[in-house]
Amino acid sequence: MSNLSIKPLADRVVVEPAQAEEKTAFGIIIPDTAKEKPQKGLIVAVGNGKKDEPITVKVGDSVLYGKYSGTEITIDGKDYLIMRESDIFAVL
Repeated sequence: MSNLSIKPLADRVVVEPAQAEEKTAFGIIIPDTAKEKPQKGLIVAVGNGKKDEPITVKVGDSVLYGKYSGTEITIDGKDYLIMRESDIFAVL
């Protein structure tokens, strides 16, 4: 896990997306243009939650989220997603 210079507000979390698959199960290499966006990632920063709703995920949790959830951001040359906790479907 990395030390980020960003602290999300309220019920937002910062997620480091998992790498897209390079090969299929049969060993076929997938070109960059055909790779799908990952829907799995690792939480690297969390906000404090809302007044009546505390955050239920924590830094280090591996999570599943929607394909088009969150906003892509780049911090220190690395890509992350920032999203609301409600965009997370499950903790793995």
